[in-house]
Amino acid sequence: MSANRPAAVVVLAAGEGTRMKSATPKVLHAICGRSLVGHVVAASRELSPEHLVVVVGHAREQVTAHLAEIDAEVRTAVQHEQNGTGHAVRMGLEELSGSGVALDGTVIVVCGDTPLLTGATLERLASAHATDGNAVTVLTAEVPDSTGYGRIVRDAASGAVTAIVEHKDATDAQRAIREINSGVFAFDAQLLTDALGKVRTDNSQGEEYLTDVLGILREAGHRVGAAVAGDHREILGINNRVQLAEARRLLNQRLLERAMLSGVTVVDPGTTWIDATVTFEPDALVHPGTQLLGATHLAAHSEVGPNSRLTDTTVGEGAVVSFTVADRAEVGAGAGVGPYAYLRPGSRLGAKSKAGTYVEMKNASLGEGSKVPHLSYVGDATIGDHTNIGAASVFVNYDGVNKHHTTIGSHCRTGADNMLVAPVTIGDGAYTAAGSVITKDVPPGSLAVARGQQRNIEGWVARKRPGSAAARAAENAHQDHQSDQ
Repeated sequence: MSANRPAAVVVLAAGEGTRMKSATPKVLHAICGRSLVGHVVAASRELSPEHLVVVVGHAREQVTAHLAEIDAEVRTAVQHEQNGTGHAVRMGLEELSGSGVALDGTVIVVCGDTPLLTGATLERLASAHATDGNAVTVLTAEVPDSTGYGRIVRDAASGAVTAIVEHKDATDAQRAIREINSGVFAFDAQLLTDALGKVRTDNSQGEEYLTDVLGILREAGHRVGAAVAGDHREILGINNRVQLAEARRLLNQRLLERAMLSGVTVVDPGTTWIDATVTFEPDALVHPGTQLLGATHLAAHSEVGPNSRLTDTTVGEGAVVSFTVADRAEVGAGAGVGPYAYLRPGSRLGAKSKAGTYVEMKNASLGEGSKVPHLSYVGDATIGDHTNIGAASVFVNYDGVNKHHTTIGSHCRTGADNMLVAPVTIGDGAYTAAGSVITKDVPPGSLAVARGQQRNIEGWVARKRPGSAAARAAENAHQDHQSDQ
């Protein structure tokens, strides 16, 4: 739990985000496995706030439903009309007070479109706010180019913030200031509540600005301070698809650096993409062109890639997965997958098993040491230990209405080009002949042969395809055979 646990965090997520040019609400656009607002909620949770309120407005039904999925404890407040940031915060506080919550302590206000903001930075903001005894503390950043941002004007003697001046209103001297306002604040809860009641709307937009609270508190004799973010990129907000892509790149770079510093080898960070929810163990190896998504986990000494995409997939210790697409699959320790394999949901590979080249699996388990080496489809099946599935085999699991299950025991050998028509069971130690269509259960230790008897019709090519290349080749072969005799 945070040593400076705030009374509440208020996340502002009511805006439409028209510059995204999308039917999807801006805060629901996703990068690295989470929505924009999801990243902000996750960072806020690191402070262990007593209450977390997200202010919704545009497409509030969608946003509220999404919040319920990602964090059941989040409360929502509705800003029916977007009347400014001050109005949005007031709606958030009224949601709490209307539920009988009496806030005492610090209120942190963050924006719902800042996915690079970290819990560590919010913790430093809360700590500076408490240590300095401020009425309000602004999270600021020193940027290479401050054009367009509100400048932080400080008292030369005390370092206290005296004003936040918007770019259009700034003097030449103020425009030279590189410290800018992030839009993230820590407030004394009671002072914030009182000041919000005094915010006016006599401005060009006719809105309630949260930044006006700073002037109100300062005029009342309260201290306004600032905490500087260690990395100015953390405060970047998202307003269009270009900024979305840039934030994705920066966040992916951060996640990869964290993985590498924890002992993971990433051969080419420039072509490797991972989600914030992916986990690793030391000495995992990730090859170029790989995407690791969702709750994917790579165990120690596992190897993934190149050119693989794993979603919600667990890769066991020492397993190798190459040129593979896997979704909600489990790959056991020492197993091999690919190249060019497709593991669909419910695929479970036991230790030292193999799903090889051009193999597709779905809702199927492969026992320890068992192999499906190549060119096969395994669907709705249970395969025991140390069994080999012949090339070009198909588990015929669908009758057009229902899916059916195939069970194959341990130490079995199924022939190449088998059709296994479910429901069917092949007992331990049984064999099936190549080219068979298996429609009945095979007892343990038996050999199943289910194919037509071969019949050779001598001279058919010469009679039916006279003068063809095949007929000439056959005639030459006959002559050579007679010469050898």
